[in-house]
Amino acid sequence: MEKTIYGFVFRHSLPQQLLLLGLTAASFPVLYVSLELPKQIINDAIGGSGFPRMLFGLELGQIQYLMVLSFAFLGLVLLNGAFKFAINTGKGRLGERLLRRLRYDLYSRLLRFPLPVFKRVGQGEIIPMVTQEVEPLGGFMGDALAQPVYQLGILVTIGAFMLIQEPILGLAALALYPFQMYAIPKLQRRVTALAKQRVQHVRRLSDRIGESISTIEAVHADDGSNRLRADIAERLGAIYDIRFEIFRRKFFIKFLNNFLAQLTPFFFYSIGGYLIIEGRLSFGAMVAVLAAYKDMSAPWKELLAYYQQQADARIKYDQVVQQFDPPGMIDDALQVEEPEALADLGPDSRLAFENAAYREDEISEPVRSATFSMGLGEHVALVGPSGGGKEELGLLAARLAVVTGGRAHLDGAALAELPQAVFGRRAAYVGPNASLFNASLRENLLFGLRHRPLRPADLEPEEAARREARAAEARRSGNTDADFGADWVDYEAAGAAPGEEMARRMVEVLTAVGLDDDLYTLGLRGVLDAEAHAGLAGRVLQARKALRSRLDAPGASAPIEPFDAEAYNVNATLAENLLFGAPIGPAFAQENLAGHPFVRSVLADAGLLDRLEGIGLQAAKIMVELFADIDPGHELFQQYSFIDADDLPEFRTVAARADRLGLEGLEGEERERLLGLPFRLIPERHRLGLIDDAIRADLLTARRLFRERLPEADRASVEFFDADRYTARASLQDNILFGRIRHGEAHGAARVSALLAEVIDEVGIRDAVMEAGLAYEVGVAGSRLTQTQRQKLAFARALLKRPALLVVNMATAGIERVAREMIFLAARTAMEGRGIVWVLESSELGERFSRIVVVEDGRTVEDGTWEALREAGGPFARLLGQQ
Repeated sequence: MEKTIYGFVFRHSLPQQLLLLGLTAASFPVLYVSLELPKQIINDAIGGSGFPRMLFGLELGQIQYLMVLSFAFLGLVLLNGAFKFAINTGKGRLGERLLRRLRYDLYSRLLRFPLPVFKRVGQGEIIPMVTQEVEPLGGFMGDALAQPVYQLGILVTIGAFMLIQEPILGLAALALYPFQMYAIPKLQRRVTALAKQRVQHVRRLSDRIGESISTIEAVHADDGSNRLRADIAERLGAIYDIRFEIFRRKFFIKFLNNFLAQLTPFFFYSIGGYLIIEGRLSFGAMVAVLAAYKDMSAPWKELLAYYQQQADARIKYDQVVQQFDPPGMIDDALQVEEPEALADLGPDSRLAFENAAYREDEISEPVRSATFSMGLGEHVALVGPSGGGKEELGLLAARLAVVTGGRAHLDGAALAELPQAVFGRRAAYVGPNASLFNASLRENLLFGLRHRPLRPADLEPEEAARREARAAEARRSGNTDADFGADWVDYEAAGAAPGEEMARRMVEVLTAVGLDDDLYTLGLRGVLDAEAHAGLAGRVLQARKALRSRLDAPGASAPIEPFDAEAYNVNATLAENLLFGAPIGPAFAQENLAGHPFVRSVLADAGLLDRLEGIGLQAAKIMVELFADIDPGHELFQQYSFIDADDLPEFRTVAARADRLGLEGLEGEERERLLGLPFRLIPERHRLGLIDDAIRADLLTARRLFRERLPEADRASVEFFDADRYTARASLQDNILFGRIRHGEAHGAARVSALLAEVIDEVGIRDAVMEAGLAYEVGVAGSRLTQTQRQKLAFARALLKRPALLVVNMATAGIERVAREMIFLAARTAMEGRGIVWVLESSELGERFSRIVVVEDGRTVEDGTWEALREAGGPFARLLGQQ
C-alpha cells in the first residue's frame, strides 16, 4: 500500500488528475477576460466617446456597443461557470472513485491480516477507519492536484490583473499574502498535531466502549459499572481538553486571517482614493480592482482550507497505513488469484511438519518444535495440556497460521506458498467459536461452497446492461467486478445438483450432526413459497383437514381454537382478530396499527376508537402496578407482560397525566401509544377482563368494515385468512393449525406438536418443513442460536463441502456429552477414507482415533496409538491420570 496519500492518488488517478489540470489551465484566460471586460464597459462603453464604432466589421452605436459588451460579459460568466461545473464534477467523481478504491483496498487488506492481529486490535479501532475516518479523504483526493492549482491560478490571474491596472494598488493587495503564507501554516501545524491526538483518543474510546459491551455480563455481575464510568469520564476529559485547545487555536487563526483580510481594503480606500483625487487612476480601474480583490478572498480561503484539509488527510492516511500494514500479512496473490488447477488431494497425500515453530509476537511462541506427518486418510488426535501449543498446532494444520520456523508442507509444497484456494476448497476447519454470519441457516451452510462465480445470473436485458455498467465502474475504481448476484455455489464439491437435491443434502448434514429436531421446529415457524414447491399448498391444506378431523373426532379435546370469519378468537391478539389475515410488509404490522389512518377510521366507525384508548389506559395502569418491581428476566414478566421493561416508566408517566387531564388532555402521540396496547391483548392468556363481549362483537364489525373498505392501494399489504386457501405469508405451522393453541390447556402445546408431526408425516411434507427451516435467520454471529446449535451448524458447514482434510480445534468443549458423541460419529463417518486432525479438549476422548500426537510446551513429545501411549507411561499416560 502506498506510504503517502499523494502516492496513492497519483498511482491510481494521474491521467485523470492531468485532465482536470488541463481544464483548470484553460479556464484562466476566460477568467482574466471576465475581469477586464467590466472596466471596458464602464470606461469605454458608458464613459467613452467617438461613436459609432466598428467591431468585427459592424458599425455600432453607443447603446449597441454597451449591449454587445454586456452580453459578452454574460457569456463569459456562463463559460466560467461551465468550467467550474466540469472541474468540480470531475473532482467529485474522481474523489469518490478513489475513496471507493481505498475502502476496498483496506477491506481486502483486513481479510489478509494474520490472526494474532485481531487479538491485539479491537473492532472499535478497525471498523471506524474503513467506514468513517477515511470519508474526508474522498474529497481531498479529488482535489489533490486540481484544487490548489485552480485556486492559486485564480489568485495569480487576479493579482496580475490588479498589477496591470495599477501597480501600487496591486502591490498593496498582495503585500500581506507572504506573511499569511508563512504564519497561517505554522499556526496550523500545532492544530494538526492536536487533531492527530484527538483521532487516537477517540479511537481508543471507541474500542473501550466496544469492550464494555462485550463484557457487560461481567460488569453487571461484579458491580464494575462505576469503575468503567470513571474510566470513560477520564477519557472524555482528555478529548475535551484537546478539542478545546483545537477550537481556541482555530479561532485565533480565523481572527488573524480576517484581520489581515480587512487590512487590504484600508490600503485601497486610502491609497486608491488619493490616486483618483490626484487624477492618476481612473474610476473604472478602481472599480475593476475592487471587484477583482473581492473575488480574491474566495480562492485564498479555499487555499487555506485546502492546506488544513491536506494536513488532516495526511494524518488520517498515515494512521490508516500504519494500522493496515501489520507484519505477516497473507500474500495478496495467494488469496485473490485463481489457481490454474487445484491439487487433487487423496488418502495418499501427506501433511507434514518438521521442527515447525510458530511465533505470534516477540514474546509468545506457542509452537516451538512440532514434528509429525500424516496421510489424508488418517484420523489423528492432538492432545496436551491447555496452553501447551496444541490449539496453535491445529491452526497451522488448517493453514490459518503460518510457521515461522521449520517446515510445514503438503505433498512437498510449503503450506505458506499454497494458494488459499487449496485449503479453502479442499479442507475445512471448525474452531471453538463458530464463525457465523447474520444470515439464514442456508446462507451459512453454503458459505464454504462459494469461492467464485460459477454460473451467471439470469438477467433481463435492461438489468444486464445496468450490471455491466456497475461492473465497469467497479473496474475503474479498482474493485472486483465479480457478480455478487451470480451463482457461486460449488454443487460438485457438495455432491448434489442445484435445487431440491441440494436442499436435501443440507438437511442431511444437519441431521447428521443432530440439528434435525431444531430444523424441524424452526421450519414450522418459517415461511415457504408455495409457488416454488409444486403441490405444497395442496398438501398443507390436506394436513389442515387431517388435523381438523382428528380434533373433531368424538371424545377428542380441542387444544386449538380455529379461525372463524364470524367469531372472535380469544386465543389470538386483538390485532389478529381485526385483520383476520397476515400482514405483508410494515403497513399493517401490529406495532403500526394504532397510527394507521385507515385503521383508526375503521375503529371510529365501529365505535371502538375511544373505548380502545380507554382499555389501553387501563392496561397500562395494570401493567405498571403488576410489573414495576419485577425483574424483566422473571418468568412472570416474560409470560404475561405485553409491555417492554424499558417502556414501563413512559407508560407510568402517560397514565399519571391521564389521571390529571383525562384522555382528551393527552397529546396525540400519547393516545396513539395507549391505543397500541389493546392490539397486543390475548384474552385467554392475559385474563385482564378488558376485552368483553361487547368489544368482541364490535371488533367483528370493524373486521368486516376493514375488509370491505380496504383501499385498493393497500390490498397488497394484507393476505386474508381463508379456510380453503394456503396463506403464503403465514408460517407453515399457522397454515396447518389455522387457529391458535388454547392458553391454559394442560399439555396443550405438547399435544399439538404430536398432532402436527402425525399429519405432516401423513401428507409427506416433512422435507418441506425442514427446508423452510433453512431460511431461519441466525442473527448477529448466530445470536439466535444456542452455543451448541452454533457449533453443530459449523460442523455441518464443514461436512457439506466433503473436504479431503477436516481440522477440528477444541470445537466440542462447550457441548454436552450426547451431542458431542453424535458429532464425533457424524464427522468420523463422513470423513471415512479422508483426513481428520482433531484438537481434543480432553485426552480421554482420544480413544476414538487411530493415532494420537501429544503436544507439551510447544513440542510434539509422543506419537502413537491409544493403547501404546497409555501403556508407555509417558506424557499421555500422565494426562489421562490427571483427568
